[in-house]
This record gives sequence, C-alpha cells and structure tokens, in this order.
Amino acid sequence: VADQALHSNPPVEEEVSVDGKVFKIKSSSKNKGPYDFSQPNILQELSGDHSGAIWTMKFSPCGKLLATGGQDSILRIWVIKSTYDYFEDFRQKYGEVRLSPAVSHDSLSLASSFDTSAASRDPLKELNKQDDDDETNAPFKRKPFCVYKGHTADLLDLSWSKNYFILSSSMDKTVRLWHISRRECLCTFQHIDFVTAIVFHPKDDRYFLSGSLDGKLRLWNIPDKKVTLWNELSGTSNLITTANFCFNGRLAVVGTYDGKCIFYTTEQLKYYTMVNVRSSRGKNSRGRKITGIESMPGEEKILITSNDSRIRLYNLRDLTLTCKYKGCTNNSSQIRSSFSPTGKYVVCGSEDHFLYVWKTNHEFLKFTSARRDRNDYWEAIKGQLNSCQSSVLVSVFILHISTVKSVCSFYTSLQLSQCAH
Repeated sequence: VADQALHSNPPVEEEVSVDGKVFKIKSSSKNKGPYDFSQPNILQELSGDHSGAIWTMKFSPCGKLLATGGQDSILRIWVIKSTYDYFEDFRQKYGEVRLSPAVSHDSLSLASSFDTSAASRDPLKELNKQDDDDETNAPFKRKPFCVYKGHTADLLDLSWSKNYFILSSSMDKTVRLWHISRRECLCTFQHIDFVTAIVFHPKDDRYFLSGSLDGKLRLWNIPDKKVTLWNELSGTSNLITTANFCFNGRLAVVGTYDGKCIFYTTEQLKYYTMVNVRSSRGKNSRGRKITGIESMPGEEKILITSNDSRIRLYNLRDLTLTCKYKGCTNNSSQIRSSFSPTGKYVVCGSEDHFLYVWKTNHEFLKFTSARRDRNDYWEAIKGQLNSCQSSVLVSVFILHISTVKSVCSFYTSLQLSQCAH
C-alpha cells in the first residue's frame, strides 16, 4: 500500500520511510512546519466485512467501541482489544435479561425481567476469542463485536447513549434502537422519508432528535415510543441534511440542503435563530448543503461542514464566524468534519482521496498579517487501498488511545493511521 502525506498547495514533494514503507510528503511555501502528522503509518486495516461505502461511524462515549454503517445496510460494532473481555462479560450478564428502553431518572436503563430464550450464545464470540492475530499494535479486534441486521437500505447516521444503546437511521425511512448485549432490534421508529440525522439528547438519553428529508425535526420519547415535539422547516428547500444538539442540549440545530443552520429551543422545539452558511461573495455566496454539525469540546462553538468545500467554526454566543478552514474537496458528498477529543485539531475526509487535518487555532496566525478567521495551514494523508482511488467519506479521531491519532474510512475498508510527531 502506497501512502502519501500532503501539506498545502503548491506542493513540493519529498519521500520519507517509516517502518519500511515509503511516504510522499508535500508542503507549500505557506506551511513550512513544524508538522504534527509528517510521519504517518498504517496501524490497522479492517476490511472484508463491509460491502460498499461506509457512510457513517461513531465512537461510544467511553471511546472503546466503534460503530460503522453504510451502503450494505448492516450496523457493525468494533471493540478495542484491551476491553474485549470487559464487554464480553457485560454482554453475557445482560444477555440473560430482557432489554427494553425503561425509564430511570434521566437515562435509558435495562429492564430486569429474566428471559431464558435470550441467553443464546453469540456466534461471533468464539471467533473473537481466537482473534489473537499478528497485528500486535492493532487496537481493534479483527472481527466485529456485534453485527446488526434489520435495515433494508443504506445507513445514514448513528448515535450512542452513555449506557451502550445505539440508534441507527436509514434510507428505509426508519430509526432502529439496539443495545450491545442483544442481537435483535429493540424498537423501530417509523418516518415518512429518509432519516438523515439522529442524535441522543446529551443530558437525557430517553430522548433523541431525528431529522428527515420530509422537512420535519422530531424529538422522540424512547420509553413511550412516540414523538414528543416536532417542528417543520418552511421554505422552498426544507430538506434536513444533518442535525445535532448544542449548549449542552438546550438548543437543537439542523442543517439544510440550501445552506442554512436553524436553531430551536429543545424545551418546546420552537424557532430560535438562523445562520446562512455561505461566503459573502464569489462562487460560494449561494448556500450549499450542510453535511455536518459538531460542538467543540469545552467551548461554546460549533463546527459546520458544507458542500462548498469549506468548514466553518461559529461562536454560539453571537453566531459570528470564528474561522474558516480550507483545503479539502467536498462538493457533493455527505462528508463531515470533526474535532479531536481535546478540540486541538479538526479532521475531515475529502473527495480527492485525502484525509485533512488542521490545528483548530493555528499559532502561525498570531505572528503573520494573514486573517485570523481563515486557516489553510493544513496537512493531509493519502492512502491507496487495493489500488482503489476512493473518496475519504468519514474520518474521526480515536478517543483515549495516546498512540493513535486518527481513524479514516475509505470506500470499502476502515484504515487506522498512526501519525507520529
């Protein structure tokens, strides 16, 4: 596998060798370094399970489980090797319990009634027990910890609760609820159109938010299995393409096909304010599809990805544009950017086959005449999987593993990249 690292245009190539692999590194006159990702190395590749594109992947809040889904309509859960025994014991304990979304203060819980028919053995258990492969530095077990079937079309979004429940949304117009201790779907929430966005409430995961192409934003009560609140977008283009909570769940925000971010109060799901995500002039002055919204760790800011190949950081206090990140190519895909766990970096996939990384607040900007609300001091890593040139559709930083900096998914595989300083 040939990999390349790229730093800002125009490129000047040089080759470096890491663990016997040759990497091409490029940098421009604008970005002279030092580079944080100048020595990339493939740490692990998880392949052969997913068929087709991987559209979405999310880490559990604890950072030990990774959920992936996409074109093959199957949800897979991957587990960190060092925590496999813990989660296997967890699964065995609750595998003998009939699970249902029960009310417990401000959280979903496991119903405690015994169900002997549910204690069947997981067919993946024995395979994973023997999974002591030669990849000594590989963080994940080679085979998925859970495989969930039930959706009949592409998976579009995923969301974890703190108690290891997981929601999956699909082009089959449903949202399904799962738990890692069980093999079957716990509940199905029917919609009218494709469900493009789902997210558990960050403070009370008895509730979740869903956004759909029918233009409706819905707040669901899981124990009651019904919609508690809803609102409908107005206008000629009311397609919801992404959604999230911000301000610790006090506000809900949706992104639309025509480049708007609309905020609602969570308590009543009433309109609060709106931001037009677009440039003031030029080819990007017309709003383009919003593909991702993420809150910045420890800050009252949100990161918005859109189909004008721009990523924008907004201050939630006054909705001013704090910074615009340039470099990646995202003209038509549902690519979304994300933060590293501490918020130090922004990472994003790209249609040009690269994985892009920016420092959220680049120190160079303090000492130059360059605008501080613009950041094109990026680094990027390119991978070729089985000679298949594919867009990097999803990219996230691994949580709580100091030796691993990032995870990126390509067309049919997950590839883990270690980037040394």
